[in-house]
Amino acid sequence: MKKTAAFAAIILMLFSSFPIYAQDTPVEFKPNSSTQFGYPIFIQIFKEERILELYTKGSHGSYQLVKSYPICNYSGGLGPKTTEGDLKSPEGFYRVKTSQLNPNSRYYRSINLGFPNEYDKSRGYSGNYLMIHGECKSVGCYAMTNSYMDEIYHYVESALLNGQYEINISIYPFRMTPQNMLHHRASSHYMFWLQLQPAYEYFIKTRRPAAINVINGQYVVNAIPIKSPLLQNQSQYAFTKVK
Repeated sequence: MKKTAAFAAIILMLFSSFPIYAQDTPVEFKPNSSTQFGYPIFIQIFKEERILELYTKGSHGSYQLVKSYPICNYSGGLGPKTTEGDLKSPEGFYRVKTSQLNPNSRYYRSINLGFPNEYDKSRGYSGNYLMIHGECKSVGCYAMTNSYMDEIYHYVESALLNGQYEINISIYPFRMTPQNMLHHRASSHYMFWLQLQPAYEYFIKTRRPAAINVINGQYVVNAIPIKSPLLQNQSQYAFTKVK
C-alpha cells in the first residue's frame, strides 16, 4: 500500500511540472466590472486543437490567459495558405489594426488577419479577406459562434481604442511541443513549421509575445533590427537573439 501511494505521488509530481493550458469554455458574452476590456491583448490560434486563446497583458508585462475559445470551423487542414482558392486557413504571424475590424460583416462580426503578410508576399502567396468571424462557416477563415465572436471582437476593439497600436495573432498548426514536432516530422510543411516553433517556445518560457521579422523570405524570431550603412545585403537586421 505504501509503495502504491509513493508511486502515485511521483506520477503527480511529474505531471505537475508540465505547462498547464487552461481549457475553460467561455459563457455567452455578458460584460461586467471584472472583465479586462481595454487591456493590451495577444491571440494564439491552434488548428489541430481547434482553439483560440486570448491573453491580456498584466502589470508586470507578462500575458495571462483570459479564455480559450473553441473554433467552430476552419478549412484546408494543416499547413500554410499559399494560393487564392486553395481553401486553406492561414498559419504564421499576423497583425491587426483598427481598420481591419468590421462590426457589420456578412459573417456577423469580422477581424481581417491581414493576409498576405510580409512573409506571404515574399513567397508569392495569394489570397484576400482571411478573417476571424462569426456564423460558424469557413472558407479559409477561422469561424466562431456568434456569441464567442461577440466577446473576442469586443476585446480586440477595446484594446485598440484604448491605445494598443496593433494586436499580434500567432497561428500555429498545433501546440509546437517537441513531442508534436516529432509526430509531424514527415510533413511536407515541416521546414515551414520550424520557423514558427521558436516563437511558440519563447511565449511559453516568458509569457511575452516574440518579436517577429521576415528576413530573406524567412520568419526570424527576436532578431534586432539595426540600420547601418555597412550592411550591404537587402536585409537590415542582425541575427542577435533577445534574451
